[in-house]
Parts: sequence; structure tokens; C-alpha cells
Amino acid sequence: MPTAERLARDGLTYCQFHTTGLCAPTRAALLTGRNHHSVSTGVVQEMATGFPGYCGILPRSCATIAQVLSLNGYTTGWWGKNHNTPENQTSPAGPFTHWPTGLGFDYFYGFIGGETDQFYPALFRNTVPVDAPGRPYEGYHLTTDLADDCIAWMRTQKAIAPDRPLFIHFAPGAAHGPHQPPIAWRGRNAGRFHMGWDRYRELVFARQLEIGVVAPGTRLTARPAEIPSSESFTTAERLLFARQVENFADFLEHTDYEVGRLLETLEELRQLTNTVFIYILGDNGSSAEGSIRGTISELATMQGIDPPIQASLDRISDIGLPGTSPHFAVGWAWAGDTPFQWVKQIASHFGATRNAMILSWPDHITDVGSTRFQIHHVIDVVPTILELVGIAEPAMVDGVAQKPIEGSSMAYTFDQEHAKSTHTAQYFEMLGNRAIYHEGWIASCRHGRLPWVTKGTTDFAEDKWELYNVEADFSQSEDLAKAYPEKLRELQDLFLVEAGRHHVLPLDDRFAERMDSTLRPSFFAGRKDITLFPRMGRLPEGSAPKTSNVNHTIDVIAEIPEDGAEGVLVCLGGDTAGWSLFVEHDRLRYHYNWFTLERYDLTANRPLPRGRVVLRMEFECKTPMMPGGPAAVRLFQNGHLIGQGQIDKQVPGRFGFESLDVGEDTMSPVYPGYRKQLPFRFTGRIDRIELHLGEAAEWTQEELVERHLLDY
Repeated sequence: MPTAERLARDGLTYCQFHTTGLCAPTRAALLTGRNHHSVSTGVVQEMATGFPGYCGILPRSCATIAQVLSLNGYTTGWWGKNHNTPENQTSPAGPFTHWPTGLGFDYFYGFIGGETDQFYPALFRNTVPVDAPGRPYEGYHLTTDLADDCIAWMRTQKAIAPDRPLFIHFAPGAAHGPHQPPIAWRGRNAGRFHMGWDRYRELVFARQLEIGVVAPGTRLTARPAEIPSSESFTTAERLLFARQVENFADFLEHTDYEVGRLLETLEELRQLTNTVFIYILGDNGSSAEGSIRGTISELATMQGIDPPIQASLDRISDIGLPGTSPHFAVGWAWAGDTPFQWVKQIASHFGATRNAMILSWPDHITDVGSTRFQIHHVIDVVPTILELVGIAEPAMVDGVAQKPIEGSSMAYTFDQEHAKSTHTAQYFEMLGNRAIYHEGWIASCRHGRLPWVTKGTTDFAEDKWELYNVEADFSQSEDLAKAYPEKLRELQDLFLVEAGRHHVLPLDDRFAERMDSTLRPSFFAGRKDITLFPRMGRLPEGSAPKTSNVNHTIDVIAEIPEDGAEGVLVCLGGDTAGWSLFVEHDRLRYHYNWFTLERYDLTANRPLPRGRVVLRMEFECKTPMMPGGPAAVRLFQNGHLIGQGQIDKQVPGRFGFESLDVGEDTMSPVYPGYRKQLPFRFTGRIDRIELHLGEAAEWTQEELVERHLLDY
């Protein structure tokens, strides 16, 4: 990672910098300077609840750094991942007050949600959906696209207003899942990880001690009993695990390369030496959301489905290509957090929260190439920026009184290598995992549910607290709870004080159960009859009508030209999972993609008529009280049954991070057979599409005629 190494040589590496343990909460804290529960983002948007610390709506009393800088003459831009817009506000109907352009950013180019396909991204420019400017086998990749766009914007701004300062938030989807490096970068790390994760941790730890990014005397923590050794698997399985992490390494190295292009552009514009460049490396902790054996379909794994390892072995050479959404095995996540305990989500331990951070400012930092070991947190970035550029913390922004910023500036560390940390207390909490740091000590409580077990809950009464003196124990290797029970009690009480002050309570460890979009307000809530029209624009699944595990019918009122038609009528999802109702070879077809692991096809038994036609698909769940169960599917044209079949397994939650499309499939294909024809626009004319949910899906043909759906 030469860009990270260059910035470290030219700046400072912070070795005790912390995040929240999960992506959207960290970004909320990063941009506001307040703790994640204080800004209502105790968890990711797809899991938001109604409690104050978890509703996912950034309060106006906590302005972002972009809002503050904009009011002080800066131009501001955001590229890449935005996971901080409430999910029910992601449709073309908005409102757009919590999109980047409503949060102080003049410009946004990226995706809304937790992740996106790197080859077929769900891109937006400001608030308008746009198509990716290329295809993967033509060389397209999202991270390169984001860097290209950011570079063009920087050049434009400096060409027009050279004296106006810039603020840039660059947040690529890499190296978050799905792990999809550019096709041209595949194989660069082949053979590097054959030793397995246990030996890899030993090698990395030795290197960390050698270059001084862990404190002298640090101990390598032991592998948790819940994570198997790499040697406990077969030779074929170990080869698979190595391929998974090779693919990830390709992805990560490419990201560093693209960040380097931003650096080179600043140098070209003669802006590099007076730019504060903050490079935070990591996905909070390394992600263990890919299951014990990794996965070829991380979306399935995140919904509590553990695909058989053979599914990955059969496609080992495809890992990372379009049509796969891979994630590595838990052991490699643990290895990625060397020398600490645990992984992403487990915010009780540094494996989830300790990230490397490099800060470069060549005109002002003289002790370059050095390390800093003061305790700091992502909420400290905003006050650091404000101090460096000479802007006071505002009491009012856009007429709204502001809550105090909760972080503390790191600027004192620039010329004081051994200064005492000014960030003396910090709570941590994520999905029930919790900790409290205070003046060199940390009390930690790992909650029972493991991050790769994405369904179910465990009893908080069974939780056990641990105690560490992190001034003497950099890696949290020695639990002192029994030796210092009074200190542990003191910190437990402090956690409750901080939890009450920052809206951390009530604790909630559920994961997949909270991913159901109908649990949150929606423009479609309570509606059984919905009319959709062509050219509506992409409708993100989280703000679209729910069709998984719901009885529903789709009526397409269309015109078929004399020479026939083909293309997508309506679809939801893509490569990861989804369904598509489309016309191919003059016949109506329905395709259901169950995480790419199983696929179900239904084709009409007769060709389409010409002229005005009503095409219908009926979807009937066989086990309505058991999400993920089988369903019957029937196809009709002009009231006549033309095909029927069964889906053995439904997607239990969501189909992914793509959209509901009318008249085309705008991103990755639900059905791989029309991949080369994307977006496979329907060549006839769609008048409208009627979607009927629940009891509305049970209307008879006569009732449909009465409602003018069969007025042919």
C-alpha cells in the first residue's frame, strides 16, 4: 500500500485511534464530532429503530463538518459510500434533507446504503440516479470511477476559484463487502496467504513490533475458542480460504492506488503541502460477516443463511468476478485485527475499534515519519480540523442551536510525541457489545451473539465484564477483573452514566431481524395497491414496496408491437439476489435468484399476443408465517393461465442493495442470461404496472375487470 506508506513518511501515524465498530455509526461520528448514539446512529440505517439513539436521523443540532466549513467559505464534496441517509428517504420522492447535499456538501457522487456492487453500482449524482459510465469487462470499476470524478471536480474547482479551499470526504465502497477488485487487478496476491491465519498473525505481529506501530512489550492475544484454527480444515478448504483473502488483498491494494491518484492530483495542483490529508484505514474492525468458511454470497450469510462450502469450492476461480459477492472466512477477519482480540461489531475489544490513522500536513508537521500513541477517537477529527483551519465551534448553524462537539482536538500531538492523551474517557457500544475507557483503563463486555451469527439474540444477564490496564497492556491480553473488582465496578457505573447521557439504552443485539424495511416508516406503508410507471427512476429496495415473503401479484398493462417485443417489465435486485419479470423470445418469463446459489425459472407456454395485453404474475407464499419458505408462481396473459411453478426457497429478508426497476434492469442482472443486453429495456410500450400486496393479491379476474386492469 504505497500511498499509505508515503503519507506515513510525510506525516504521523496514530496507533491508538478508534472507531465505533460499524460503518454508518463511525461515519456519523466522523462527520459531526459527536458520538454515534448522540447523533441517533447507534446502528446502521437498515436496522434503525424508534429509540432516540437508533433512529438514524442526524439531528439538525449536530451539524456536519461540511456545513460548518461551507459557512466559512469552503467548497465541499463527498464521493463514495453514504450510509447515513434514512432508508425510507432514499427514493426519488426524498425528502433530501439528509442526503449529502442536505448536510452541507455542495456535491455528491456515490451510492446510498451499506454497500453496492463494484461493477454495477447504484450510483447517484447529488440526488439523481445515474448509470455507471462503463461495464466491468470493458474495464469499469467503482473505485476508479469515484477517483476519476473527484479528480475532475478538484481540477474544476481550482481552475475556476483557485483561492477557495476544498473539503473532500472520499469514502470508497472498498474494501467493504462485497470483495470485488477490478478484473485487471486479479491475482496480484496469489500465493501470499498459504500459511493460514494463525501463522499469518504471528508474522504480522513480528512486523508490527519491528516497525513500531504497537507498543514495546505488547503481547499477541490468543485465538478465541469460537474461531477454529486454519489447520483444522482440509487442504481444499485452506486453498479456498487463501483465495478469499488473496481476492481481498487485490481489492485493498487497488483502493490504495486510487487514493494515491488523489494525492498526485493535489501535487499537480500545487495543493499537497498545504492540505490536511487524513487517511483512516480499515472497515472499523476487519469484518467477520462472511461466516466461519467464508461465502460466495455475503448477502445470504448476513441473513442467517450459511451456504455450503461446496458452493464456494465449485466457484473458487470466480471469486471476485461479476456475479459473485464474496467475503472471506472469520479466521481471516481475526487475522486482520492482529494483535487484538475479536473483530468488527465486537466494540468491547480493540479488534472492532482500533484502526490505523495517518495524518499528513507537510507545511505544518515537522516530526514526519513518526508514530503517536495518544488515545483518540473518530469524534476527534472534526475538532482537529476546526482548530487547524482556525474556525471556532459554532453555537448556531442555520438558525439551529448546536449540541457541543464531544471530541477533542488532536493538534497538540503534532509536536508533542509523548504528550498525555487529552481524550481521557470514551464509551463504546455496538449491538450489545460494550466497553468504557477511562484514564488508562478499559472495562469490556463482549455480548453473546457472534457477528457471523446474524440471527437470534442472547441473554444480557449472562454477560461477563473484563478489565484491562491499556497503558501497560496495548492489546488487551490480560484480564484484571478478578484482581481489581473495585476498579471494574467503578467503570461499569461510568458506562451506565455515559450510556444514559448519549442515548445508548436500550441495548439491542438483533441483526437480521431488524433488516425488514417494513419496520420503519415508508411512503408505501399500509398500501396494498400500488401503480408504477416507466421512467420512474431507480427505486431503492429499502424505500420500495416489500415483495419478499409477501403474497403479491403484478399486472403489466402493455402494448406489444406487430414484430414482437422483449426486455424487462419489472424487476427487483440483481446479481446478489432478486426477481425479474421479463419477455424473451416472445414469451413471458419469471426468474427468481436465490443468492446465486439456486435459481428458479418459469416460462410461458405460448407466445405473446400483439396489441394491448395484460400480463400477470401471481406469487403465493406457502408458509406465510415462516420467511424464506416456498412459494407458488403463476403466469397469465389476458386472464389465461400460461405457466406455473414453484420456488423452493425465498430470500428471507432483502434482495440486496439494488432497486426496483420498471421497464429495464438498471444495474447488475437478476437473470444472468441477459447480462450482455443490460439494461435490457422493454421494446414494447408499458402503460402502467399494478402491484397488489397481501389481500389485494387475491382479487379474482372479475374484480380486476371491474378495477379496469383487464379492460382490453
